[in-house]
Amino acid sequence: MTQKQLKQLRQQAHHKKVVVIIGQHGLTDAVMLEIDQALQTHELIKVRVNASDRDERNTMIDRIAQQTQSEVIQRIGHIAVFYRQSQN
Repeated sequence: MTQKQLKQLRQQAHHKKVVVIIGQHGLTDAVMLEIDQALQTHELIKVRVNASDRDERNTMIDRIAQQTQSEVIQRIGHIAVFYRQSQN
């Protein structure tokens, strides 16, 4: 993905609301399914990761990207933006 495409996706994501919030139970199968379905529907989503420290948060974000075969477009604090092109 080019820098221009990343910039455009970041601009699109700016006004979007958080679709999924990962809470105290962490990254469960149900949460992963919800993220996968949201990516299938919207392509570009925001996820809030409420983890206790930065390393744990980054690990969760990387795991989401790997398991959903999506790209991390942006990370700011507890918010991560993911993109996966629709299969339709």
